[in-house]
Amino acid sequence: MPRIVTCFETKAPIEIVFDLSRSIDFHMHTQKRHHEIAIKGKTSGLSELGDSVTWRARHFGIPQFLTAKITQYDRPNHFRDSMVKGAFESFDHDHIFKVEGDTVFITDIFEYVSPFYWIGNLADSLFLKRYMTKFFERKNQITKEVLESGDWKHFVQK
Repeated sequence: MPRIVTCFETKAPIEIVFDLSRSIDFHMHTQKRHHEIAIKGKTSGLSELGDSVTWRARHFGIPQFLTAKITQYDRPNHFRDSMVKGAFESFDHDHIFKVEGDTVFITDIFEYVSPFYWIGNLADSLFLKRYMTKFFERKNQITKEVLESGDWKHFVQK
């Protein structure tokens, strides 16, 4: 099972960081290049425990549909979204937030199983794991910029 871990840090308050990370509207903002939009379930606002959302996007030039559900929730320290239906065999995505002094450390742990057994394993080694790592790194960069510029106010009400 491939495991992708990405980390970044910010000086923003942990509650704001946590809320921005579960904002459906912000996720769509970060994924404009993939035309990702929420089409079913909770389609805007902040995800809560038990909420599910179905996303439509375009990856590798192919329309994709994916439904994920918030399966664990401990504000403002951690939440997990897990795939219910989609292109992967399965995935769990943990969002972990820790404060040290005036800095918040954000860690994403994405564990997934690719479909199609050995073909999926081959895809992982050839391109998929690298693609997903860049996906998270790009989102983290945008998140850090939005948090530190104050633009988070467009997505989270304080």
